[in-house]
Amino acid sequence: MTENKPRLTALAPLLAALLAAGLLSACSMAPSYQRPAAPVADAYPANPAAGSGRAAAGNTAATPGADARNAVDTGWRDYFADARLRELIAAALENNRDLRTAALRIEEARAQYDLQSADRLPNLNASLSATKAKTPAFLSSTGQASIGKRYDAGLAISSFELDFFGRVKSLNDAALAAYLATDEARQSAQISLVAEVAKAYFTERAYAEQYLLAQQTFEARQRTSKLTQQRFEAGASSRLDLRSNETLMETARVAALTLARQRAQAANALTLLVGQPSASAAAPAATAVAAGGAMASDAAIDAMSALPEGTPSDLLARRPDIRAAEQRLKSANANIGAARAAFFPRVSLSAAVGSASPSIGGLFDSGSGNWSFAPQMLLPIFDAGRNRANLSLTEVRKNIAVADYEKTIQTAFREVADALAARDYLGQQVAAQRAVQEAQADRLKLLQLRFDNGVASTLDVLDAQRELFSAQQSLVQARLLRTASAIDLYRALGGGLDRGASERATVK
Repeated sequence: MTENKPRLTALAPLLAALLAAGLLSACSMAPSYQRPAAPVADAYPANPAAGSGRAAAGNTAATPGADARNAVDTGWRDYFADARLRELIAAALENNRDLRTAALRIEEARAQYDLQSADRLPNLNASLSATKAKTPAFLSSTGQASIGKRYDAGLAISSFELDFFGRVKSLNDAALAAYLATDEARQSAQISLVAEVAKAYFTERAYAEQYLLAQQTFEARQRTSKLTQQRFEAGASSRLDLRSNETLMETARVAALTLARQRAQAANALTLLVGQPSASAAAPAATAVAAGGAMASDAAIDAMSALPEGTPSDLLARRPDIRAAEQRLKSANANIGAARAAFFPRVSLSAAVGSASPSIGGLFDSGSGNWSFAPQMLLPIFDAGRNRANLSLTEVRKNIAVADYEKTIQTAFREVADALAARDYLGQQVAAQRAVQEAQADRLKLLQLRFDNGVASTLDVLDAQRELFSAQQSLVQARLLRTASAIDLYRALGGGLDRGASERATVK
């Protein structure tokens, strides 16, 4: 045992020196990373017609105030005032399968990064082995058959690469960037899920409100049709008036049935997003609307739309999909360093220290110590262009990543610009559509008075009823569009993460 100590003592400084050289001398051969310039304008497109239209119409379309909070600093619990919607979003973040898959992707990328990081440190293994072999007589030096035994125990470092040219470091950097990109992608998926749940919820509520209007209209026209039938039987009304009333009644019935189908399908879409059955989605339309489950009020939509847009450069830090694209670009850039390092010698080290004995009892006796030290250098001479092709491949992939990064920025710019245009114009559209509905309602009242006095015809009244019903349905649709545009603006500006509550998808 005393003989092993000098050997271990002599080997330790050598191993430490080589490991330090491998760890500290690594110089990455990856190109110096430079963030590409954002291929968009310095400001979002102005909508001059919106301002003049707002002044002319007296519109109250929301404009961000001085104290408005940025979307990225506003959690979805603060942004959405509807308590039921907040419950649905929380359930979706817990149960949505797409978000759960995104969370699993993070675990996968983290494991891959850990695997790659392990290559930067040597693997030290302990071994204990026993060998028993028979030597035949014709091969034995004594002319007699013999049985040999050997027992070995020791520590070994196998094929540890001394990363002089940064190949392993570059691969490690690429894996780290891929992991960070996956985490950013999960955050982007969460933001999109919050927005989609909100839009699906308000869509279902809009169909419920439209269905209730259609059902009420059908019931009113059904009563009118019965009265017309009685008047016709008494000879006080023509067959044309009877058929016109019946047509209008059945039209309302068709609209009600169509809206009932659309509401059911919208509820199914909401259930899929939430990941579990939604009790509110199955509630009767009249009950839901009466309980305040219809569309958000104009004041609530104004508050939702009052988000400062900032500048396009702000999106680089606000939107996780842009940050994810940049991390993928960094990963591709690091892979170039690994491909360049493949042209240079690769130095690896194998070393072992231990003891051997023909009997297990004497395994650690004095004089049984042994050691081995086997450095190896591999220099590529001819590889049929493999390394050159691999370098070209990594460079092309980096160019693809640059294009993907720039396209992501352009897409984000367009989404914000579209949402801002919708904010400018949809408020005016809602106000104009409400004016149309009020005018149609007043027109129907006047025609009804004229009809009662024998001045207007039945067809005039029926036409006014049809126009009023159409205006009511159009107003609900316009308000839904405005609500959806406010949600799109919130998402496009990077909002949707509940940073205060640290909501994250969990894997069960």
